[in-house]
Amino acid sequence: MKFKDIKLSEITELITKGTTPTTLGYAFQSTGINFVKIESIDESGTFKSNKLEHISEECNEKLKRSKLKENDILFSIAGAIGKVAVVTKEILPANTNQALAIIRLKGDVVSIPYLLYFLKSDFVIKQFEKRKQGVAQLNLSLKDIGDLVIKVPEKNIQNKIVRILNQAKLLVIKRQSQIIALDELTQSLFLEMFGDNIKSNFEKQKIEYLSDGKKHAIKAGPFGSALKKEFYVKEGYKIYGQEQVIRDELSYGDYYIDEKKYQELINCSIKPGDILISLVGTFGKLSVVPNDFEPGIINPRLMKISLESNKVNPYFFKYLMSLPTTLQQISNNAHGGTMGIINVGIIKEFKIIVPPIDKQLIFVNKMEEIKKIKSYNQKSLAEMECLLNSLLQQAFKGELFYEQ
Repeated sequence: MKFKDIKLSEITELITKGTTPTTLGYAFQSTGINFVKIESIDESGTFKSNKLEHISEECNEKLKRSKLKENDILFSIAGAIGKVAVVTKEILPANTNQALAIIRLKGDVVSIPYLLYFLKSDFVIKQFEKRKQGVAQLNLSLKDIGDLVIKVPEKNIQNKIVRILNQAKLLVIKRQSQIIALDELTQSLFLEMFGDNIKSNFEKQKIEYLSDGKKHAIKAGPFGSALKKEFYVKEGYKIYGQEQVIRDELSYGDYYIDEKKYQELINCSIKPGDILISLVGTFGKLSVVPNDFEPGIINPRLMKISLESNKVNPYFFKYLMSLPTTLQQISNNAHGGTMGIINVGIIKEFKIIVPPIDKQLIFVNKMEEIKKIKSYNQKSLAEMECLLNSLLQQAFKGELFYEQ
């Protein structure tokens, strides 16, 4: 299979970028012309309507260089390098900022679907990595984009490559949809059984009264001065922080303290069934300490809650506290009305529904069944994504199929 190496600038009529409206004195508004940022595009290249900003028509005219047209290709050139999307008529009229390059093709040498796949391949990543040269954060110029070398086969071969990659991508999308559907099923099951924390008819109690009643049942981690990095050792008692809770994977990480420091901070130690809650910036992330865990303590960015087991199941509690409506309730009580800072006092006073424990357990058991199916699908999704990536690399090496 023969490829021509062609610079992207040779097959485009325009490579440009936008500007941040605020630098020109314009503010974002609640409605108006769509304004696309990097975060407006997900990893699959789909536009997220809830992440689009909006500008006035006057601002859009002022930024006329970066007015988007249908079939323009957007490629992120700052921050999260390499996000790719094609502009659809559904988001027009629209504009964008300087973090996204606008690529407008000319002629029919390269099809848009083919170029989209190529821009996601290792061939592009490797070309840009050469420009990095030790720089921690790579930012690309429009010249870098124009100088990008595209491997271009005959049009009929491009179409064949796209058909094969589309089939693999469809499998990925279907598996992603199944995982989303399972999450929706879990939420529907919860709401059907209990309602949410606002409208439910079940009795509500303060979290403080649902703890196991022991001293330090609800406690934040130690002050920073009590847990400096100079106290860390290679092995001993584990330090649990946001990095574990955000991943919901307590086996992650390798920070430890010795026996002496552990005994000093024993009030911050955890046990099976405890709830760990992220306090700063990422509230809403919770983990339940499993039976097989490394003994240790929480750091200053976490809180632990030890619940009375005959009143509240920890996995029921975790799901309830992760619901968007519950998070919004807590946000309304947070400092400054944001989810940035949550403290022990707020959590102790927060009231949650307390259905009968047997009903909680029914939900938890059903949730575990769904979780097993989801785990299988996630493993399958990882394999399919690996397959798609492998096909991408083969396609642009000319190894995907052989011409007769």
